[in-house]
Amino acid sequence: MIEHLPIWVNYFFLSVTGLTIVLFHFSNGKPIKITGLIIFWSVLHAMLAYQGFYQNTTALPPRFGLVLIPGFIFIILALRKKPMHWITKNRNQKLITLLHIVRLPVEIVLFLLFTHQMVPELMTFEGRNFDILAGITAPIITLLYISNKLSIKGLLVWNVIALALVSFILFNGVLSAELPIQLFAFDQPNRGIAYFPYILLPATIVPIVIYTHISEIIILKEKLNTSN
Repeated sequence: MIEHLPIWVNYFFLSVTGLTIVLFHFSNGKPIKITGLIIFWSVLHAMLAYQGFYQNTTALPPRFGLVLIPGFIFIILALRKKPMHWITKNRNQKLITLLHIVRLPVEIVLFLLFTHQMVPELMTFEGRNFDILAGITAPIITLLYISNKLSIKGLLVWNVIALALVSFILFNGVLSAELPIQLFAFDQPNRGIAYFPYILLPATIVPIVIYTHISEIIILKEKLNTSN
């Protein structure tokens, strides 16, 4: 764990991760196997990070690839026709939109990590991280959709913008980490995510958020095409 960081920040972030998994579970028809896989994946990386596995930034190939590459493979596999058919049938669009509220406390945690010199300023809302806007607007968008004041097209546009925001900060996060491809923040690299429990941001929260947006865009586009 990160020294000198208040212990409550660790518990706070673990609670945010748990909330993300719970909201994903209930907004997608309670998929026991998928949720079980996510929990197993999260515990595995949490244990590795706790042992300091990801703090070795000189290992080749870079150990952080064990977090990113399988996560994106999971997203691709989950977007196949069969799982998407099941998700489309069981998706609770109101609850899945509310899921993105977790991005607000994540931004608070990133700012706290910045103040302890564990992530660069560009990873915070004071830098290049505009993803906080998705977290702030998520409950508003949910309420508008519930009250029928936001159309399917409007929800689609919000998902596209929010996907762009998380993709942008993911891009900056990877390129500011202590990796062979690092381009930014050499004075204060993005090293906090190599520690327990913050490895769960790229391992669990970000893949869930990205998958949720992409699958929602697919579902909403199909709804628009059906209604036309």
